[in-house]
Amino acid sequence: MKCPQCGQWNRASIPRCMKCGCPLSQDENEQPAWRSQLKDHQTPPSYLRIDEDGLDNNAPDSRDTLAVEMQELKVRKEEGAQRQRRMRTMVAQNASRPASSAVRTHITQESFEQSGARSQRRTARAQVQQTAYVDDSRNYDPLWREAEMYGTRFQAPVREDLTGIVPARVRRLRRFLRFLMILGILALFAAAVFFGYQYYQARKAAVREENAAIVVASMENELTAHTIMIPGTDGQQIYVRELHTSYVVTGGYATIVVADHTWYDSLEDFLDETMEVTLTPFVKTASGQQKPLDVIHYTIEIPASQLRLLSPDTNRVEVASTMYAMRFEVTPGSKVYVNDEDVSDTVNSETGEFSYNATVQPIGDNIFTVRARSQYHRETSMNIVLYREAQEIPLDLAADTYTSYTQEYMKISCTTLPGASISIESPFTEIDITKLASTGAFSFYAHFDHIGYNTVKIRSSYNGLKDSVIEYQVYYVPSADVYTPKAWPLNADGYAELLSNITVRAARTQVYLVTGKLSEFVSEKPQMAIFYTGEDGKSQPVLVENYSSRTWELGKNYRIYADAYSTYNSMPWLCARYTYPE
Repeated sequence: MKCPQCGQWNRASIPRCMKCGCPLSQDENEQPAWRSQLKDHQTPPSYLRIDEDGLDNNAPDSRDTLAVEMQELKVRKEEGAQRQRRMRTMVAQNASRPASSAVRTHITQESFEQSGARSQRRTARAQVQQTAYVDDSRNYDPLWREAEMYGTRFQAPVREDLTGIVPARVRRLRRFLRFLMILGILALFAAAVFFGYQYYQARKAAVREENAAIVVASMENELTAHTIMIPGTDGQQIYVRELHTSYVVTGGYATIVVADHTWYDSLEDFLDETMEVTLTPFVKTASGQQKPLDVIHYTIEIPASQLRLLSPDTNRVEVASTMYAMRFEVTPGSKVYVNDEDVSDTVNSETGEFSYNATVQPIGDNIFTVRARSQYHRETSMNIVLYREAQEIPLDLAADTYTSYTQEYMKISCTTLPGASISIESPFTEIDITKLASTGAFSFYAHFDHIGYNTVKIRSSYNGLKDSVIEYQVYYVPSADVYTPKAWPLNADGYAELLSNITVRAARTQVYLVTGKLSEFVSEKPQMAIFYTGEDGKSQPVLVENYSSRTWELGKNYRIYADAYSTYNSMPWLCARYTYPE
């Protein structure tokens, strides 16, 4: 409250001025000074101020200026409130007034009732808007305390309901935008959760990888193995359940070397090419307990046992005799089975070779399954098919009939159905059929008219039965002391003569001496190689096929005795019978 005498501002609860002692008006019914100045609020009242020295001071007081501004604010608020009351009254009146008296409309009873109901609702809403004032201005007006000092209270304007004014499509658009905003917030939250989880899993995997055991392939005693390095603290003991052994951590790792065959040596079943290995380590704590570590998994490869077919050359052969000899090569000490028959005792302890005399029945395919398993290896198997045509008339060669021979004549013994007639359809001499009628046995001497494979053909006939025929091949090569002296030197003149008369020389199986260095292989099985027989080592190429007992090696020098056979890429093709290294 401002003193009317000296102009000093005082609290409203003080009865006298704190500066001059002039009594202050406390009458509640007295109109505040600012209301009396609503008409002329531009000119503030002037006061004469006396300072402490008794001199007058007409300098304006800042508090006077603030009082004038407050009075102007209150005047503007009062005028605004009056203007709002007038506008609400006009809105209420316009809501209840008909649109136009000049417009004639056809109104049904139902539409009239609906229109009346809408009019009543608009009138009620206007009345509520006109009369609904909230008498709590202190919630938003910071000057309510000062207004109470002057005996008045400001009324807060009520926010009008504009629902009916805003179009429905705008409201739908607002709801849709609000939905999109909520959906976007949810999507951002879901993305944050997803990427957070992925980051957590990545960190977890990285930590697990840092603490994971290291497994690398290695060798132990010239055998395949794996080295496992389990991380830990120096001095710790790590126990591996599958190995039943504890290992001490040194240098940050417990190092374990395990041979691969440890996991399959005791298994008798058929093994695959690979095998999954699992190790379960535990670390021993200071209290004596065992704390499990991450399980270790790795894959090992199981090598196959050696099993090589030496004779015959292929896995399927047509035979004509009851007995047929097969030769194989395995690792010495291997377990070998032929059609589930254990023949391990026939394996040569040094070379690993063994022979098996197969009984071949005249039923078509005779299948022989050979299985071999050596130490630290998995089992290897192969099937050999010996085909012997089905016969109505039995016709067999003797079991001891040779497959190769060094003489020009070889005795062959056979048996057939007693009383059958036989005929020899290949070169032969001195046939003996004295026991043919009683026992069916007969014999003769086969004549080998060329070096290499010679076919012996025998036919047996009987009334009312289909003929039985045997075609049996014998590899004929004279002994070295007979064969090698027949060789012609393969010099420049001999090389040219051989190319010019290769057909004649092949028919006569003319023998040649080939000396030189093995330059390249054309085939590994059978061995076919090119030798340069010229003195310069680069001319007179010859293709030689190896039929000798020695295996050739690339880059080695040999002295070879071979007979003419044909041509290959414009060079002579010879068949080697005897080989000597130089």
